[in-house]
Amino acid sequence: MEVEIKKTSTNKKELYDYQKENINNVFDKIENKPSNYNLVFQLPTGGGKTVIFSEIARRFIKEKQKKVLILTHRIELSSQTSKMLDEFGVTNKVITSDVKSLDDQNEYMCFVAMVETLKNRLNDDLLDMRDVSMVIIDEAHYNSFRKLFKYFQDCFILGVTATPLSSNIKLPMNEIYDELLVGEPISTLIERGFLAKATTYTYDVALGGLKVGINGDYTVKSSDDLYTSNIMQDKLLHAYIEKSLGKKTLIFNNGISTSWHVYDTFKAAGYDNVRHLDNTFSKQERSEILRWFKKTPDAILTSVSILTTGFDEPSVDTIILNRATKSITLYYQMIGRGSRVYKNKKTFNVIDLGNNAARFGLWSAPINWKRIFKSPDYYLDNLINDEEIERQFVYDMPKEVREKFKNTEDITFKVKEHYDNAIKRGIKSKVVLDKSVAQHAQMCYENAEDVFEARDLVILLEDDIKDRIKKYSHYMIKSTKNYIMWLEEDYKRKLNTAINMKFKE
Repeated sequence: MEVEIKKTSTNKKELYDYQKENINNVFDKIENKPSNYNLVFQLPTGGGKTVIFSEIARRFIKEKQKKVLILTHRIELSSQTSKMLDEFGVTNKVITSDVKSLDDQNEYMCFVAMVETLKNRLNDDLLDMRDVSMVIIDEAHYNSFRKLFKYFQDCFILGVTATPLSSNIKLPMNEIYDELLVGEPISTLIERGFLAKATTYTYDVALGGLKVGINGDYTVKSSDDLYTSNIMQDKLLHAYIEKSLGKKTLIFNNGISTSWHVYDTFKAAGYDNVRHLDNTFSKQERSEILRWFKKTPDAILTSVSILTTGFDEPSVDTIILNRATKSITLYYQMIGRGSRVYKNKKTFNVIDLGNNAARFGLWSAPINWKRIFKSPDYYLDNLINDEEIERQFVYDMPKEVREKFKNTEDITFKVKEHYDNAIKRGIKSKVVLDKSVAQHAQMCYENAEDVFEARDLVILLEDDIKDRIKKYSHYMIKSTKNYIMWLEEDYKRKLNTAINMKFKE
């Protein structure tokens, strides 16, 4: 039985002034709202949510002489919560699956439990909740906690989360919580030195092949198909070398297959300081890997889901989002793993390989959580979609390709500008592609000795051609996949013909 009575700590944990203010704001609600009021409190990852609700529990027990129940969704969080309560001098009991009887529950004023374990004990009538007057829910955006609300209809319920948006879009948080209380924003915590500042590097990724599952996020299968490709593996390795070489790096993937591919890619490139971790690993294996990650300065850890919550390694220098997500909660959780200040660490890097910053905004940008809490459907419906994001991409010709066209001073072509000019003049829009073909033909002609070398250069223009046609097709009524493929083939035929004509001239 994993139970022990916690001794009162003689060194009470110190609170920052904003944490004290947050606690006072919560107690203002406790004193002035009904005893069965449901309040959700938001504070960014790294702001000290566990510290705050541990002090709330201590103060509530002292002032009200009533019991407190704290709910978590993972066993690791239960253990961490219990240790924090200990630091605040709160005698507590962790109710795990090993606890089959609760004969000593009268000795405790505070309980910590996971949802299913507590539900089973309540169903078995093993736990007396009559003296519990406050329920604190950690990571309150998860919907698994809803099933327990019926047991605590007369309690003050305090949900705590960094992102007050339900994990299930069909079950909004405003249905079960009466009010949202917002804490310090990320930008303020950075300015005051409580969080590290993020520098975000984005790499454009075409996400057209991704599919959205019933949970509203991209499916693992479609993500694996995209991110295990040689193109994406090369892009990841290039991004690491360019922005994070030699730094402690944590990589988040959507699928186990992708993560193993990442491991193999880095190994093949000569990086022996890389490990893989997913939820199929045993507790012992996970502990060993995390110890290695902690003590290895340039460690590269590629992972799947398991480290988004309940994991704190402040020495992380770089977070790589090697995945796309439609979950703002997951977006903030992943980046939050690198946001802790540590020794001389005041900044950290975020490498985004999923267009996530374009979808949600930068991690430290202002966000109106109250509006999201009040109207989650409106927020989700108005998220920028992948097609719109990709429309904003600016094609950047690789240096090695640009070198092949060094005799051409200007290789840019503004599709929208040419399209708008055609519409104003009342001529057919196909003139846009005709002009683009003419420019590409001139580029190949200027940089080749003969027609055969020029045709080889056409192959190097593949990505530039795709980019121009994608932008052009956006303005057309017919923009089906087949139509775009036909445009690409027709473009290449016209380009080769134009090149032939130039060399004949």
